[in-house]
Amino acid sequence: MVYEYEGKTEKDAIEQAANELGLERDQFDVEILETQKSTLFKKGFVKIRVHTLNSDEHIASEFEGKMPARRMVTDPLPQDEFEKKLTKFITTVITKMGYEAKTEVMFREDHKIGFKLDTESSSILIGRKGKNLDALQLLANVYAGRLGREDVRVILDTENYRIRREETLVRLAYNTADKVHSSHNSILLEPMNPFERRIIHTTLNDIPDIETKSEGEGLYKQVRVLYKGIR
Repeated sequence: MVYEYEGKTEKDAIEQAANELGLERDQFDVEILETQKSTLFKKGFVKIRVHTLNSDEHIASEFEGKMPARRMVTDPLPQDEFEKKLTKFITTVITKMGYEAKTEVMFREDHKIGFKLDTESSSILIGRKGKNLDALQLLANVYAGRLGREDVRVILDTENYRIRREETLVRLAYNTADKVHSSHNSILLEPMNPFERRIIHTTLNDIPDIETKSEGEGLYKQVRVLYKGIR
């Protein structure tokens, strides 16, 4: 789910969100929507948008050390008005970026839909560590919300990048856990989006003597892998 809060400072707004939602700070991500500095006539405030794990990361909860099963569609064409508008929006955004792509439905699941981008510019649309693809995906989800479908999570992929990235992250998680178990020293991984962090957490969740926690602020946080009892 997505919520909005306002406080005198960013810290105040975050604390209000945590208290009202009954969540720990590492269980949601914060997006700064508006900041107003105090003046002689106006009090300052910070407005934030909170993305809980149920909204930003629920697709990763299926991942238990293996690839989640997808019900791939036999007909990649949009089936209803929502899918038609979403397909057109994604294609239009990419076109305005100066690139061409054919957008097709890749899979349909409960509260989730995936689109495949068939393009000769896949490396550019993916970007460094998938950040361009993440940005496009975020825009698609915002647009889906404006169409009244906030309950649907939109996934974008091209050249099977998501699958390849998940496999890479699982290997990274296991290799890091081995190093931590041998050295008893914690290791801080590179900044990742909520979906990627969830893969690390889930992959290592059942390994004895190993625990994980997210550190940092904003959408891209780092996962620290620790030997239990060592901080």
